[in-house]
Amino acid sequence: MDSRSLTLHCSGPEAALLLPADDLVLPEGGIHAWFGPIGPHGADLAQLEALLDPDELRRADRFRFAHDRERYIVGHGLLRRVLSHYLGTAPRDIAFARGAHGKPYLPEQGIQFNFSDTKDGILIAVGRGLELGADVETMQRTVDHLAVSTHYFTPEEQEDILRSSDTKRRFLELWTRKEAVLKASGVGIMDDLKVLRVDPALVSLTIRHAEFLRMAHDQYHVGTWSLGEDHIISLATPEAPEQVLFIALEP
Repeated sequence: MDSRSLTLHCSGPEAALLLPADDLVLPEGGIHAWFGPIGPHGADLAQLEALLDPDELRRADRFRFAHDRERYIVGHGLLRRVLSHYLGTAPRDIAFARGAHGKPYLPEQGIQFNFSDTKDGILIAVGRGLELGADVETMQRTVDHLAVSTHYFTPEEQEDILRSSDTKRRFLELWTRKEAVLKASGVGIMDDLKVLRVDPALVSLTIRHAEFLRMAHDQYHVGTWSLGEDHIISLATPEAPEQVLFIALEP
């Protein structure tokens, strides 16, 4: 079986401060991480739905429950609005391509992005010249985190969680790191998350998963931030970003 090494540089968690969306310029090697709560959107829901393309509308219609469908429409409508800020293109005119495992991207634009949502928040990370993965989780999530950690976390990570003063928060910090790395690679989903150890500041791993071998870079820089008391965000990039700013995402 083929294998190779993967190095992870992990930092944080740090406290993040949301800035207003006022004429911000995205530099080369920089990341803007837009975050906002999911709430009632009323009449704005129809305006956001009108921005979606036929493929997005089909995806929205696959949701069984109305609140999940609404969350999808709000998130992807806001994604188009955010990207239009950088592209100078009307939100509904943005054309996405998709990678081998469904990750959307903007061909030949020099702008990379990644989308994540949780039950009460939306994260849209935008980078210039950086492939990236982003994940957000909420402390309001109901999960038996200690039981889940035995299936998806290494013994060292499990010990790290148990030593923490807030085991649920530490679980979510490590979970978002794993998800961010997988999303940065474009693989998105991998059964054996124990191959990604993300608790130390620096770790060299051996990876064997065929698609992850093919698509992952040799290293990732993984940063973790807390937004207030409830939300935890991790971002992963092949090179260390020059700048990371957090921006308030408004409907």
